[in-house]
Amino acid sequence: MNDFLLAALREIVGCDGVLTGDAVKARYPGYFMSQIGADALVRPATTEQVSRVLALCNQHGQSVVVQGGMSGWVRATQTQAGDLALSLERLNQIETVDTVNRTVTLQAGVVLQTLQDYLEPYRLTFPLDLGGRGSCHVGGNAATNAGGMRVIRYGMMREQVLGIEAVLANGTVVSSLNRMIKNNTGYDLKQLFIGSEGTLGVITRLVLRLREQPRSNNTALVAANSFDQIVGLLRHMDASLGGMLSAFELIDNRFYNVNTGSGRHAPPLGQDYPYYAIIEALGSDQQRDAELFENALSAAGENSLFADATLASSEKQRADIWAVREDLQHIIRDFQPFYAFDVSLPVGEMADYMSKVKQHLHARWPEGAIAFLGHVGDGNLHIAIGAGGAQDREAVESCVYEPLIPFSGSVSAEHGIGIEKRPYLGISRSQSEIDLMLGLKGLLDPVGILNPGKIFGGFEAHSKQAA
Repeated sequence: MNDFLLAALREIVGCDGVLTGDAVKARYPGYFMSQIGADALVRPATTEQVSRVLALCNQHGQSVVVQGGMSGWVRATQTQAGDLALSLERLNQIETVDTVNRTVTLQAGVVLQTLQDYLEPYRLTFPLDLGGRGSCHVGGNAATNAGGMRVIRYGMMREQVLGIEAVLANGTVVSSLNRMIKNNTGYDLKQLFIGSEGTLGVITRLVLRLREQPRSNNTALVAANSFDQIVGLLRHMDASLGGMLSAFELIDNRFYNVNTGSGRHAPPLGQDYPYYAIIEALGSDQQRDAELFENALSAAGENSLFADATLASSEKQRADIWAVREDLQHIIRDFQPFYAFDVSLPVGEMADYMSKVKQHLHARWPEGAIAFLGHVGDGNLHIAIGAGGAQDREAVESCVYEPLIPFSGSVSAEHGIGIEKRPYLGISRSQSEIDLMLGLKGLLDPVGILNPGKIFGGFEAHSKQAA
């Protein structure tokens, strides 16, 4: 990156807003250093600064990779030599909370947990919840259409966003900060940017829909002898709880035993069952809802929909149950080399799919480790694999993605495409869909400066040649 461009960037955001050399890598201690290769990192503090930065970069054909909390799993924020990293960490203001309309207007760099904590005194909540809550940014949640544990009740990030302000590659600010649930006036432009992984524009501000803070929380861990029991239990609990079911999380035997091994989390239930599920219901009256929850669970037991169960009777017990699901450090350490996958398919076909993945993996690596977990209530499976060597990534990926084809499944349920899943986009998207997406990319970013090489790859070079 030439000195002229760096000087111009410093003029826009100030000297402390531009980092170069070793100072860039120092911003990400413990992060995969192979993914931090940008020549410079720029930290704008306003939408106007983002606009000026992008206009300048577009004029000079400078590639720009937008970065938020850096908690993604598909290398969508990876940079290389010659890139400019654009961090939104200084756009971190919660501007207004509208308690009547139950919305919040805020900047894209606000950390998810910061928002959740900020809303406590208002007795309102932003229901998106995921393991990276302490580091991920709400702008990144929108850019990746994040999901998490409560999709079964509230939907993905796409359903939580009412309005967006975004900056296009040429610096144009598109401000569509709608605060209404219903606004049927032509194209819903915000949806272009949700899930686009920073390839169509830079999200700078959002209007998010808030919900009333739950006043009851009932949580149970159940064990099942078959996946058919899990499926039947899901339907039973959803039907019995009158819309209060907020999470239904699957844990298989391997994952459960890794996290409840000696010196780790105490096992709330025995360790010999094939499947476990965490069931959570959020409501408005603890006494009434607890009775409803217990009655629903009791009826499920009478109908042989699970083999064993434990009901959390305190906040500590609830946290202990969730820790078995959310703690990933042990699986990452035990499964080497570690590979993580995020797929989705119809719930009724999950058992067949999981069996096929195991068959494919063990045919190649008989001693390979594999564990399944995920948000089974919305058809999302996460897969942890420890097999092969560092050079076997493609072979391991084929064990996971090829069995999806007959089920018309998705190679990415909630993590996005980035670089990691780019070769497999065709499994879940038709050529006509990909062509339309490329057309939108060419319209909004004709020079190809925004997050080049992500999702599609190769398009940006083609665009520059055409230009």
